Amino acid sequence: MSSALPYKISTLVYIRNSVGELLLLERLKQPNAGLWSPIGGKLNQATGESPFEAAMREVREEVGLPLSDGDLHLFGMIAEKNYEDRCHWLMFLFDCRVTLDRLPPPMEEGRFAFVAPDEVAQLNIPETDTQSLWPLYFNHRRGFAALRADCAANKELKIVQEQCMPGIIGSTD
Repeated sequence: MSSALPYKISTLVYIRNSVGELLLLERLKQPNAGLWSPIGGKLNQATGESPFEAAMREVREEVGLPLSDGDLHLFGMIAEKNYEDRCHWLMFLFDCRVTLDRLPPPMEEGRFAFVAPDEVAQLNIPETDTQSLWPLYFNHRRGFAALRADCAANKELKIVQEQCMPGIIGSTD
């Protein structure tokens, strides 16, 4: 059973350039300081912001790319219990259908780089990303999958696939 910890809701957006490299952020702040991840951030719950609205806002704020709902495909969600024994996370994962070919300048959150898909595993990335988020992206970004993970400290990371739907017909990469 999970402990009574704060529950945070966030988005991650996977953006590629025209040659298929992924835009990643080396984070300067917690969570995951010093680690690489896609861009994203927490939903503004006070205003009732939806996951799509939050994803579009984060992309606009962090990389200057204006998007509309149709530019994003929600391909997954993951509920992470006991993350670092500090909180629970519910993350909505989006594939961006618009490419970005210029590297955004560094910001207070960290610095950006384009990374070839086959090089992602060589980066310093969070354990849960290695075991759940990146496989979810590479295997299900055209469909949809839902996962839950128990990330409690001093326990083996346990990930359960709750739902998986095949790719969407007619989607493109």
